[in-house]
Amino acid sequence: MNARYTGPRALAGSAYARGVAQASDPAVTEEQIHQAVIAPVRQAEEDGLLDSDARRFLKEQRTYNQAHAPLSLEEVQGIARGFNLAFDDLFTYLHLGTLRDLHNSAPSQMDGCSAWATLNTDEGPTVVKNRDFSGQHVDVQRLTIHTGPDLSAGPMLCLGSLGAPGAYSSGMNAAGLAIADTQIGTSRHGVGVLRYFLMTELLRQCDSVEAALSWINRHHHAGGGSLILADAHTVAAVELGTTEVAIERGETVFRTNHFISPALAGTTLHRHGYGIDENSNRRFDYLSATLPGQSWSLASIQQLMATHASGEQGAPICQHPDSSGSRTLSSVILQSQSRRAYYLAGNPCSGQWHCVDWTIDPQ
Repeated sequence: MNARYTGPRALAGSAYARGVAQASDPAVTEEQIHQAVIAPVRQAEEDGLLDSDARRFLKEQRTYNQAHAPLSLEEVQGIARGFNLAFDDLFTYLHLGTLRDLHNSAPSQMDGCSAWATLNTDEGPTVVKNRDFSGQHVDVQRLTIHTGPDLSAGPMLCLGSLGAPGAYSSGMNAAGLAIADTQIGTSRHGVGVLRYFLMTELLRQCDSVEAALSWINRHHHAGGGSLILADAHTVAAVELGTTEVAIERGETVFRTNHFISPALAGTTLHRHGYGIDENSNRRFDYLSATLPGQSWSLASIQQLMATHASGEQGAPICQHPDSSGSRTLSSVILQSQSRRAYYLAGNPCSGQWHCVDWTIDPQ
């Protein structure tokens, strides 16, 4: 079943106010968000993840992110206030992937995604992503338009989930910087900016890929995951380690759910029995064979993101529910020069694409 598209919602004011305003969405209940946040945190407690080392790590994370991404923490405080959640529970929830990596524990919600960017499209530099995540997020994922005095790069369009920071999956700001991420489990985490905060911080502050890369290089990172970036002239991929990052520039860049750089490849943490991890290499190999050297129209991009595996052909770019409950929740195309976005809620093989001219006529 595909989620219903209702257009982007407007969130205005300070980072805190925009967080609180998430709870004004008429299509979501406080109970839904509590179930999405509290249940996984309590399960983590039962699984022994929140031991003294984990609580010490979370305390250090709060201190570091308060110093280097304070407005992201303000947004989380607003979200907690709006949905009547304890801040500590929500902060812990956002770190559950990291905590499960540290314990080499199976995730309660499998996050994946295939993302790429290229200079070679009819509309110039473009970021593309299939969002692969737990089906629990089908009814709470949202497109939102953020406006506020803290957004030095102008308003931003974000794809994320209610109960989480703005650019929880992807986004683009009015300067044309577009970002998407992919989840990559890693055996090496540390204290630093959490990726879910990093994406919003980059859209908040940076007007170009180079500015974003400079911001990334000036900070420590919690580690894990990759970013795909584009502006009106440049595309890049970033693999996020905790002590180092690996940056790739080129005409076309792409990532699935494992590190490929020599510096970080050996730290990838694979979970056997989870489709997203087990087909990450197949999806990456398919993109390697399909993307480079090609010029892409909007229609051909949309067709690629609907690709399935068929015997030895293709790859599960469009993911359907597996044993871990993960699936492709949505697909997004972000065009940096025109600031135009195309969004599809649900599996791209069977859904309807919508054009979002958000800087011209926000809904």
